[in-house]
Amino acid sequence: MKSKGKILIVDDEPINLEFFDVMLSKLGFKIEKAADGEEALQKVVETDPDLIILDNIMPRLSGWEVTKKLKQDKQFRRYRQTPIIMFSAMDEVSDKIEGLELGVDDYITKPFNFSEVLARIRAVLRNRELAKQVSRRERRISLVESLNNSLIFFTQHIKKPISGLIEAAEKLDTTNQKQVSQLAALVKHEGVEILATLQGLEDEIEELQSKGDKLKHGDLSLEELEKKLQKHLRNWKTGKPNDEAGA
Repeated sequence: MKSKGKILIVDDEPINLEFFDVMLSKLGFKIEKAADGEEALQKVVETDPDLIILDNIMPRLSGWEVTKKLKQDKQFRRYRQTPIIMFSAMDEVSDKIEGLELGVDDYITKPFNFSEVLARIRAVLRNRELAKQVSRRERRISLVESLNNSLIFFTQHIKKPISGLIEAAEKLDTTNQKQVSQLAALVKHEGVEILATLQGLEDEIEELQSKGDKLKHGDLSLEELEKKLQKHLRNWKTGKPNDEAGA
């Protein structure tokens, strides 16, 4: 079975860890486990999960403390976009708001219903995939803009020397050997400069194309992206989970 994503479960109660391990593994998710906040941070670095399901009340570091470190500490910068679903026995609105403001993506109060948890997992993973698709498109647009800027710079850079060559050629007295020699030297000098600029542009185009190809790999078409977004919005409005996490 193809993995639907890697999920890190963080809870100090072994029965909850085993429950989620069994249930979610059967559904095709790859499961990593941690029993406290400090172990959770270590596991995040070791496994780079697609989603973290995090209990709030835990020894050593609470769920809020773990979230704050992941979202704000420089050493965890690369994991800032990793989505988090937090569990808590507290149902106070202020507590949920605090968690959301820290960067929690969803919040579930214990005791929980597994079907609801599964629906929220799928929704968060869909949101993550959509965000990644948008991010890739933004970076590809940035590459195109970078190339456009390079082309503009190139055209501006060669206008002046070419204009100078044309002006010198128009004034050239072909019977004056000194002028002919000077023009030939100028053509050679400016030609070398233009070729160097062209080579730099060619190298940049190759680099941008390579980056663009990497971003394009696994990218969705705009139509596919729109379908995913519309399906997600319909399911969100009806509260109906999809059959697959990435659907």
